Amino acid sequence: MKTIYVKLLFVLAMILCISLFQCKEHLFSIETNFSTKEQAKDYTVQVKTKSKTLKVNLDDYLVGVLAGEMPASFEKEALKAQAVASRTFVLSRNLKVDNTTNSQVYLTDEQMQKNWGKQYKKNKEKIKKAVQETHNEVMTYNGEYISALFFSSSNGKTVNSEDYFSGEVAYLKAVDSHWDLTIDPTNVRKKTFTKKQIANLFHISSPEIKITSYTSSGYVKKVFINNKEYSGREIREKLNLASSCFQIQLNSKGYTFITKGNGHGVGMSQYGAQAMAKENKTYKDILNHYYKNIKIKSI
Repeated sequence: MKTIYVKLLFVLAMILCISLFQCKEHLFSIETNFSTKEQAKDYTVQVKTKSKTLKVNLDDYLVGVLAGEMPASFEKEALKAQAVASRTFVLSRNLKVDNTTNSQVYLTDEQMQKNWGKQYKKNKEKIKKAVQETHNEVMTYNGEYISALFFSSSNGKTVNSEDYFSGEVAYLKAVDSHWDLTIDPTNVRKKTFTKKQIANLFHISSPEIKITSYTSSGYVKKVFINNKEYSGREIREKLNLASSCFQIQLNSKGYTFITKGNGHGVGMSQYGAQAMAKENKTYKDILNHYYKNIKIKSI
């Protein structure tokens, strides 16, 4: 009889242990789900617009950024490179950006429909795939998100970060981007200012302009206007030029600035990415070309 009681108690104890174990696993599952939901909340982007601040899921935000920053007609590998760069960019800024070129241009769904018209569904699906196929992939350097700068096209070579912005950045170094000169249909542009316009803009009476030095990539480094020194960037921004790679011609109409490229020239050239994709390079090939010694990893 005693043996039966012992066996019965042993069976009851086993049942209790199994019940407790199952209960513990259920609680663990709840905690895991809660943690995942909390993590998902962390990847909500705050986009400041002129009128309000939008809160957008990271993947949806990236679709809007690709729609605003790169032609949907570009090759998928170029779009994927842009997706990784844009994801890294917004994460490096703690998910708080505006919707201008100061951060990244972001289009709402309504704006996409307006811009694309009948091509809306096709273009959006293509962009969504580029985001999905690089899901959660980012670029890092020494374990930190990089500042994934990008621009439209170059003069055939990108720019060292310190030659345009302040401070040297190890992964933002000048690289070859010869494709830009032929693939970008508006790579060379001209903009003319009368002498009076230049005089008014720089608060002088009779302008005399002279380029005195260039960067190693061929962009204007220093300019003297009536013995006052300006950087190429300052001239570009003051005159709203496409690029700081420019030549100046004096003619009967005034000063004509002939630019090559479009944008600051630091980081990834979008037209260069398109050309590389057309040469069957992958998005990782593109990113490793334009950002030096970086790692591509999943967050």
